[in-house]
Amino acid sequence: MYLFRVVLGFFKDRAYRNLSISTLLVLANGTIVYHFVEGWRWLDSLYFSVITLTTVGYGDLSPQTDFGKIFTIIYILTGIGIIFGFINTFYLHRRSRLKDLKEKRDRKKTNLVK
Repeated sequence: MYLFRVVLGFFKDRAYRNLSISTLLVLANGTIVYHFVEGWRWLDSLYFSVITLTTVGYGDLSPQTDFGKIFTIIYILTGIGIIFGFINTFYLHRRSRLKDLKEKRDRKKTNLVK
């Protein structure tokens, strides 16, 4: 639930909206191509797209068609930067929010002591 709220917060913030949309489009593109080219179920296609672009690569699924293999090469080269950019931005955003909350809490403590 918390992760869902943070991701929705990205869409509300203009600075993160384009990166969030790019990430979703890349994942949707991979999911659609793998579904139709490889004949995988939608969930399997999404699963493969995510584990491929996050470089996890369990090896339980792999493209069997030539087009699927060529697409995967291009998909990895273009998609990894977008996914890692999203993960890094998400981390930095979260760290900044935690820092702000800590500073706010510290100011409250200081004001109570006075």
